[in-house]
Parts: sequence; structure tokens; C-alpha cells
Amino acid sequence: MADIKNNDSTGKTLLVVLVLCLVCSIVVAGSAVGLKPLQQEQRALDKQRNILAVAGLMQDGMSADEVAKIFAERISSRLVDLKTGELLDSDPAKFNQAQAQALKDPQMSIVLEASQDPAGIKRRSNLAEIYLVRDEQKRVQELVLPIYGNGLWSMMYAFVALETDGRTVKGITYYDQGETPGLGGEIENPNWRAQFIGKKVLDDDGLPALKVMKGAARPGDEFAVDGLSGATLTSNGVQHSFDFWMGELGFGPFLKNVREGALNNG
Repeated sequence: MADIKNNDSTGKTLLVVLVLCLVCSIVVAGSAVGLKPLQQEQRALDKQRNILAVAGLMQDGMSADEVAKIFAERISSRLVDLKTGELLDSDPAKFNQAQAQALKDPQMSIVLEASQDPAGIKRRSNLAEIYLVRDEQKRVQELVLPIYGNGLWSMMYAFVALETDGRTVKGITYYDQGETPGLGGEIENPNWRAQFIGKKVLDDDGLPALKVMKGAARPGDEFAVDGLSGATLTSNGVQHSFDFWMGELGFGPFLKNVREGALNNG
């Protein structure tokens, strides 16, 4: 009886629990480390798929190898200095690795005052990665810009494809958002996104001009798209994202350079 009591003692029970916890922690940590390369590879593949999709190069049923091949052949990633709008020769891969840190480093980003920050992003990196889409003759035929901003419930991330005039939309895709399904979540609806094609994000003076209307846009208005029914705050978030990223503190200086021929040697 004494041996049984000893085996059932509180101390031994706690020891067994601690050993089990330690073993489980080691297994979980090991799995996380082991899966990290696969997770990074999957994120990179998803990014490539979204960029190809907004550029009109993604086809149903494409394998991972096909996606990587077409991306390598048709897409060139470049860094842009957002202050000057100049294309840089720096390696975008290194920027991607340090992007999270850049948003915390006062030497690599700027704090946005409320009056400067309609998109609600608080800080903006000094650099941004953009994507040049080339035809089979390696000529730049469009460019893809990443934009993001707050919606009702979430930060909404998108890619916008523009023609080489730096104004006309060729496509848009929201690839990461947490808005209400069936309402704000309709920013991922292909039918809603399709109405952006052919619209102008800038007016003749190079100022942000795209308008997400409350309700239906006027037929023939090249600057307006329909808002999302029942999702005014999400629609406002889309509007504010375009206002910021097509403006002077976003891609405005770069798009000005594009209109002046910066892509001719891209």
C-alpha cells in the first residue's frame, strides 16, 4: 500500500506532467522549425500566383512549377524609392527579408500624421517592391503595385495592375483581408473587381482620382466604381487605400516618372 501511495503522490504526478509538457514542447518546436521552409515556400508561391492573376497571366490548373516558370519569364521585381519615385538597383529579396524591421526603423520608414494617413497604416517604408510585367519580347507592358489600408475589421492587402501610362487599371486583386463574408468580403468577388478594369486612378494633373461610390457609379465615368452594398466602411477603406497609395506619399512620384517615360529603360 505504501508503494502505491508513493506512486500516486502529488510530486510524481507533477513530474509526469512536466515531462509530458517538455516532450510536447520539443515536438511542437521541432515541427515549427522543420515546416518553416515549406511555409515560406508556400507564401512565395501564393504571392506569385496573385501577381500573375492580377497581370492576367494566371490560368486554371497551373502547377507550382508552371507558376514559378512564368513568373521568372514575365515578371521583374524592382525596388522604388517612394520619396523620389526612382527605380533602384538594390536586391528586392534583401528588402523582403528586412521589410518588417523597416517599418520599425526611423531610418527606413516615416511616421504618418493623421492628416497624411487616410489608409490608417501609421508608418510607411521608404522603399516599396513593385513588379514589371513583360511581354514575350521582354518589353514592359504593365506594372503591378502593392497597396494596403484599413477596412472595417482588418488591414486589406491588394495588388493593382496598371497600364504603362501609369493611370489606367488593368486589374486588381485583394489577397489578404478579414472583412465580413458576404458584405465587405465581397472585395474578393471577381465581378466587383472586374469593374475597375479601364478606370483611371489619376486625373490629368496626376492627382488621385478613383472614386468608390456609395451605390452605383454613373455609367461612363472613367474615374468611378460601384461601392459594396451594405459595406460602406469597407468601401471607404478601399477608397482611402487608393487615395494614399496613388498620392504623393505613396506611388505618386513613381507614377509621375512612369508618365514621363521611366519605364522605357526598365
